[in-house]
Amino acid sequence: MAPSWGEMWRVFGRIGVVSFGGPAAQIGVMHRELVEARPWLSEAAFLRALSFCMMLPGPEAMQLATYAGWRMRGVWGGVLAGALFVVPGAVVILALAACYVAWGDVPAVEAVFQGIKATVVVIVVQALIRLSQKALRGPVDVAIACASFVALFVFDLSYPVLIAVVAGLGVFVGRRTVEPAAAQGGAPLGQAVFVLAGLWAVPLAALVMGDGVFGDLAAFFSKLAVVSFGGAYAALSYMTQTVVQEHGWITTAQMVDALGLAETTPGPLILVTEFIGFLSGHGVGGFWAGVAGAVIALWMTFIPCFLWVFAGAPFIDRLGHMPRLSGALSAVTVAIVGVIANLSVWFALHVLFGQIGSVAVLGGALPLPVLDSLDAVALCLGVVAAVLMLGLKWSLLRVMPLIGALSLGVSMIL
Repeated sequence: MAPSWGEMWRVFGRIGVVSFGGPAAQIGVMHRELVEARPWLSEAAFLRALSFCMMLPGPEAMQLATYAGWRMRGVWGGVLAGALFVVPGAVVILALAACYVAWGDVPAVEAVFQGIKATVVVIVVQALIRLSQKALRGPVDVAIACASFVALFVFDLSYPVLIAVVAGLGVFVGRRTVEPAAAQGGAPLGQAVFVLAGLWAVPLAALVMGDGVFGDLAAFFSKLAVVSFGGAYAALSYMTQTVVQEHGWITTAQMVDALGLAETTPGPLILVTEFIGFLSGHGVGGFWAGVAGAVIALWMTFIPCFLWVFAGAPFIDRLGHMPRLSGALSAVTVAIVGVIANLSVWFALHVLFGQIGSVAVLGGALPLPVLDSLDAVALCLGVVAAVLMLGLKWSLLRVMPLIGALSLGVSMIL
C-alpha cells in the first residue's frame, strides 16, 4: 500500500533536515527510514536503486530520494522527495552566503574561516583515501588515476574532455563481465521527461542569449550537470578549474570557504554550487543579483537530476547490467581518484602557502609553492584536524567547530 502524502511529507522532510555528513551518511539515513523503519522499499530494491543512481551524473543521494519517491507515489512523489532533500540545505546555504559577503572580512570571521579551510583540506584527503581504497584494484587502475591527476594538475586538461576520453577507454578496452538480469518493463516517463527537459532548456537558452554573467553561470552549471560523475568532490575539481582559474568569478579562498560551509549544512554537498552562484552574482550586482545567481545555479544543477532519474528509472535493472556501460563507468570511477587528488593538492597549496609559482614541464606548467610563504598556523591547524579526523575518527561536525575556535583563539594571541 502506498504511503499517504502526509507520510511522504513527514518522512522525506525529516530526511532532508537531518541529512548531514555527505552521501554515505545520507544514504544510511534513507536506508533506516525507507527499509528498516517502514516497509516502503525492500533491501534488494534499495540496492538496485542505489546502483542506478551512482551511474548518473549528479548527487546520488538526492537522486536516490527522488527514485524512492517515484516508486511510492509516482512523478509527483519523486518531485516531492527530491525537493525536500534539497530545499532545507538550500535555504541554509543562501543565508550563510549572505552572511559571508556581509561579514566575511571581519578579522574574527576570517580567523574562523582559516580553521575551516585547514579542515577542508583534510576532508578532501579523507574522501580521496576512501575512494582510492574502493576503486583502485591493480596497477592499471593506479596508472589511470595517476595519468588523470597529471593531465589536470600539470596540463590543465578540461574535466569534461578527461571524462570523455576515460569513458571511451572503458567502453572499448576495460569491459567488465556482468551477470545478465531480467530487464524491468516500462518506458520512459514521457510527459515528465518532456516537461523537465523544457524547464531546463528554455531558461538556459534565454539566459545564454542574454549574455553576461548569468548566461555564463547557466551554461556552466548545465554542463556540470551532464559531466558530474563521481560525486561532489570530482565536480568540485571541475568547478575550481572553471570558476576560479578560467572565469575568475570567485577566488580560491572563497571556493574553499564555500566547501567548508556546504559540509556543515544538510542536503547534498553539491549545494556548494548555490554558494558560488550567489558570490558570482553578488560580485556584479549586489544582493539581489547574488540571489539570482544562486537560483540559476540551483535550477541548472538540480532540474537535470530529476530528468536523469525519471528518464532511466523504468529501465533500472537493464541499465545496471550493460557490460560496456559498466566498463565505462568503472574507468571513470578510477579516473575520479586522480581528479580528487588534483583537488586535494590544489586546495592544500592555496591554504598553506601565500604564493604559488610554476615550472614548465613538457609543455605544461607544474604548480610549485614559494616555501617562504608557508602559513605555519594553517599547517598546524591542518595537522590537528588530520589527527582528529584520520587518526581518532572524529566526525566532521565535532572537528569543524573545534578547529574554527582554535584558529580564532590563536589569532587573538598572535
